[in-house]
Amino acid sequence: MTRILVSKSNAIIPFISSFYILRSSSIRPYSSLKGKVGVRINVENEVKCLDDAVNLFNRMVRMKPLPSLPVFCKLLKTMINMKHYYAVISLFREMRKLDIPIDEFILSNVINNYCLMHRVDCAFSLLPIHLKSGIPFNVVTFTTLIRGLFAENKVTDAVVLFKNLVREKICEPNEIMYGTVMNGLSKRGHTEKTLSLLRLMEQGNTKPNIYIYNVVIDAFCKDRNLDAAISILNEMKRKGIPPNIVTYSSLIDGSCKLGQWEKVKTLFSEMVNLNIYPDVHTFSILIDGLCKEGKVEDAEEVMKHMVGKGVEPDIITYNVMMDGYCLRGQVDRARRVFDIMIDKCIEPDIFSYSILINGYCKRKNLAEAMQLFGEISQKGLKPETVTYSTILHGLFEVGRIGDAKRVYAEMLSAGPKPNIYTHSTVIDGYFRYGLVEEAMSLFNKLERKRENTDIALLHGCH
Repeated sequence: MTRILVSKSNAIIPFISSFYILRSSSIRPYSSLKGKVGVRINVENEVKCLDDAVNLFNRMVRMKPLPSLPVFCKLLKTMINMKHYYAVISLFREMRKLDIPIDEFILSNVINNYCLMHRVDCAFSLLPIHLKSGIPFNVVTFTTLIRGLFAENKVTDAVVLFKNLVREKICEPNEIMYGTVMNGLSKRGHTEKTLSLLRLMEQGNTKPNIYIYNVVIDAFCKDRNLDAAISILNEMKRKGIPPNIVTYSSLIDGSCKLGQWEKVKTLFSEMVNLNIYPDVHTFSILIDGLCKEGKVEDAEEVMKHMVGKGVEPDIITYNVMMDGYCLRGQVDRARRVFDIMIDKCIEPDIFSYSILINGYCKRKNLAEAMQLFGEISQKGLKPETVTYSTILHGLFEVGRIGDAKRVYAEMLSAGPKPNIYTHSTVIDGYFRYGLVEEAMSLFNKLERKRENTDIALLHGCH
């Protein structure tokens, strides 16, 4: 027997800490579970909405013989892509009730479905079905589970699972599994561990590819360690692995954050010499870097250049330009960018609204800020914590206490969870306008919840 051990930190997934993988000749071979080949069904043509999917499923289960398993798999995958996660679970359970055979691909899809719902615990609960049905585990299944653990920020569990898969030789990690672990670690600031995995790969059978090197380079750039990133770039070149647009985009981002504009020019020239041409993502990185340095005119020139080269700005490009104008107090120009975006049939996202609301609040133009804030829900978007915090700060700044209380109450009842900045803004606002009792009531309530308020009562003396 081989045991998969996953850390029980915070009692996250207690039931898998002693999960056993049985390798026994008594397990039924998968071949005995294959469904009969039925009529040809084109899922893509037939399924345009949830009702279509459910109706097709109901037809399929009544067919004799049943459609082949890939058709069921395709149906579930289509529904996952449409984000009908709960419906996928419902149909999978129905398949089990009807004794419809399943295979590793169907299980992988349902496991992925649970992970996308941020229910990795439920995803792990499907592993015993592999054992009972004699379906072999594969690298895709475990890669999905590792990705799900990282998505729920269960970093320790993800790393322990990966180590046990390797140590117990349950499955041979491929480039995608290594990349998933390294990407998960690097996104959470574990750059040295990411580099260690690269070195481990270099010694093993699965050699790092361009994607793996890009993860490491991006991690170093995010750490503002450009020299280390360049060193990895040179290392991969020596091994005959040519850089791509992703490599250069990370390096340009790192150079912009450090204000090394000559290095940015060198990287752009190097790209073009290698017949690698910047895409909208690369241009947006450069525009963002320039805007954050206050070089908005230069950012405008870059935007004109990219359009001249046939690269159309996207939502991110417009957002960073808006942010650049707002940082300089040019909210009217930011608003023009916002309107241009709409004219080009690019729907503003929550970041677009948050940037513009912040700009108006800093100018104490709460009428425009509140108008945009109200527009968010009308567009089917949901304000984020930073959006609420910004509007609350703006309302307190101009003395609109009643509106601030209403927005705060709305946030508590239906919005995202307030963070330390939100609570601090509200308590500070209460103190500023003499609402000491309400300020202390909220402060004490937060303390009772043992929330890390980190708020100084000295605010009341301001």
